[in-house]
Amino acid sequence: MEHSVWRMMSDLTPLAIAVLALLRERPMHAYEMYQLLISRQNHRLVKVRPGSLYHTVERLARHEYVRATGTERAGNRPERTTYEITPSGGEALTERVESGIEKFVYEYPLFPVMLSEAHNLDADDAVLRFRRRIEDLDHWLTDVDRAVAGARATEVPEPYWMAADYVREQVVAERAWLTKTIERIESKDLEWQPRKTHSKTQ
Repeated sequence: MEHSVWRMMSDLTPLAIAVLALLRERPMHAYEMYQLLISRQNHRLVKVRPGSLYHTVERLARHEYVRATGTERAGNRPERTTYEITPSGGEALTERVESGIEKFVYEYPLFPVMLSEAHNLDADDAVLRFRRRIEDLDHWLTDVDRAVAGARATEVPEPYWMAADYVREQVVAERAWLTKTIERIESKDLEWQPRKTHSKTQ
């Protein structure tokens, strides 16, 4: 049993961590968790879908990291089960956050894979795609800056939203790298090999 609990703790998904953190604040039902994650802009850090959230809560309950405390019904809506975090769930959350902060794990993001294959595009096409990505990054930065400003305005303590600042710095660094890369391609400092085509053999 001890081994299975340790394995579950080490396998806590980002969404499971978010659920346990919410329930450490107070008991709530799954839909309330979903609403809070969206209103707090946590969906920019964790992929949040109602179905996956319900599944995560059920999985945590099976491992006794959370437990049901009752059900409620509002009008004609279906009954909603309220959950609270258990002592073992609180311990798992703390230990997972500790290990997740101190240990670097490369998470294999998609964009470096696309960069490694960017040579398949013509130089002009690659530059066009890089510029469009920069536009997307600018929109994302605007939204994050608005969310952080809202947190400051409502005096939310910085430790609760500093992850947004960390991710923002990553995006700013990527934008700077993309801008520099575009300049290098256009100035020919970065030699861009033309896309190879394979001719048909006779």
